Amino acid sequence: MQEPAEGTTYWYGPADTETRSILEAVRTFRRADEAMRQRAGRDMAMNLTDLRALRHVIAAEQVGTSVTPRDLAEDLGISTASTTKVLDRLAGSGHLQRRPHPRDRRSVVVVATAAAHREVRERLAGAHARMIEAARGVPEHCRPAVRDFLLALAASVEETDDDVATTVVEDGPGRPSEAVGQRDGDPAAGR
Repeated sequence: MQEPAEGTTYWYGPADTETRSILEAVRTFRRADEAMRQRAGRDMAMNLTDLRALRHVIAAEQVGTSVTPRDLAEDLGISTASTTKVLDRLAGSGHLQRRPHPRDRRSVVVVATAAAHREVRERLAGAHARMIEAARGVPEHCRPAVRDFLLALAASVEETDDDVATTVVEDGPGRPSEAVGQRDGDPAAGR
């Protein structure tokens, strides 16, 4: 394995000091956010998946959208069987209720109880108020750049290496080139 060049770290070169400090700040926030969510989950006697499920249902309610168990399974990235267990736990703890779907008799929607809304506000209102204050501290003219940076960062980590490889083998506008292996002399590559 090759060692990093003199004056570099694992991912960054010597000219990347500012870039590295920005990404370290993002990592610091992610760790703090994760710790806050773990504390909230402990305080509310639920695991992180249950907390994410509750957050998803409450967020959907805020914009007037119904949530089905299938929607929740997709958002959480878990099976419908696992989602049923999550819903059973949250219904048993009094955080969620299943109700008949207003338009589909075969389905149900999931709603947060008044007690769940109250508990979430009590547990997280202070943290959210402090985050809003921090966001207000960003100079107005910088806010679009900060937002765009965070969205681009999110997109960059959602993209898989396979997605990147597909983009890299583009050869000219809208014309895919030979596969990388073919350019390197392996005609079987890319088939």
